[in-house]
Amino acid sequence: MTAVSPAIHQGAMHVTFAKDQPPYTPLPASVDPEGNVMTEWEPSAEDLATLLNGGRVRIWLMGTGVQLGRPMTPIAVETIV
Repeated sequence: MTAVSPAIHQGAMHVTFAKDQPPYTPLPASVDPEGNVMTEWEPSAEDLATLLNGGRVRIWLMGTGVQLGRPMTPIAVETIV
């Protein structure tokens, strides 16, 4: 999947995480006043075929600190048109 520039939700602003941080890939996002971060992803034809044939979506949360006894950051996954 490819990260794409997300829609702006109410009161939010566009940011790009890791813009100047090789080897990371820049991640366009929308951040609202409460600090909620939204990203949008566009599946490739191969991704869509995998999902249509029973594949699943896997989400990695990097460096959340769960292993250190801290709570995991809440997440939500949805589809949009």
